[in-house]
Amino acid sequence: MGAETVISAAATFALFLMCAAFFLTAYRVVKGPTLPDRIVALDMLVAIAIGFIAVLAIRTGFNLYIDIAIALGLVGFLATVAFARFVLRQGMEADEPAAEGENPGRRGGRQRKAAKARRRR
Repeated sequence: MGAETVISAAATFALFLMCAAFFLTAYRVVKGPTLPDRIVALDMLVAIAIGFIAVLAIRTGFNLYIDIAIALGLVGFLATVAFARFVLRQGMEADEPAAEGENPGRRGGRQRKAAKARRRR
């Protein structure tokens, strides 16, 4: 049993596990009860795609795939930050239940300070 056989078997096993993770995460994107759950699932999909690309780079020996994975990681990070800012600005949807002990109509700390500063003027 040579090194190439072990690497090929490990890559096949890794691809199988990532396929399972991909489908479970896609289910979470579709059925996620809240918007933040869906955003985390989309970020996980990006991480799984990076994993797919990395395994393909190892399996094929084509090193350009690593650069593609790095670029996808940067884009995925920026998308996650943009989604998080969107959620902070828009707040939770009206049909989504608030967390226990959380007042859905209450403003966040930064928004309260800004509103207070405007009232002083």
